[in-house]
Amino acid sequence: IVKFPNLLSCSLELNLKPTVQWLKGLGMDDSQVAKTIVKFPNLLSCSLELNLKPTVQWLKGLGMDDSQVAKTIVKFPQLMGYSLEDNLKPRVQWLKGLRMDDSQVAKTIVKHPQLMGSDSLEDNLKPRVQWLKGLGMDDSQVAKTIMMFPNLMGYSIEDNLKPK
Repeated sequence: IVKFPNLLSCSLELNLKPTVQWLKGLGMDDSQVAKTIVKFPNLLSCSLELNLKPTVQWLKGLGMDDSQVAKTIVKFPQLMGYSLEDNLKPRVQWLKGLRMDDSQVAKTIVKHPQLMGSDSLEDNLKPRVQWLKGLGMDDSQVAKTIMMFPNLMGYSIEDNLKPK
């Protein structure tokens, strides 16, 4: 309640129970649902019809199955609060611009879903890709590096990537 006081205004019957049941329907057990809600209590106020279901359908459209979707949500439930149009789709298009196909994008998201929203595309992710290209990598090598080590995209160029 401290992290999300608006929880008190959510209806048990209209918000909380349906969202929990829906998460379980994706294959989450009680502990995974609890972990997800503790990490991102705002999930309980997201509209099932307007936010959650469309995002899951979109993830499935990339080739994820229910268990991969559930794993992704448990790892990074904040993903469900991002706008499809303003955040998620542009990031996927950017990854595809590096020559990743839907399957590769889906595997990358499952492995490190934070890539979909934690940093600014323009200010952080693109400069890291440019830095990798500056090492002599082409797009396919950069894509392979991101697929194998997606958390690399969260590292600081100055503090973590550049040799000292």
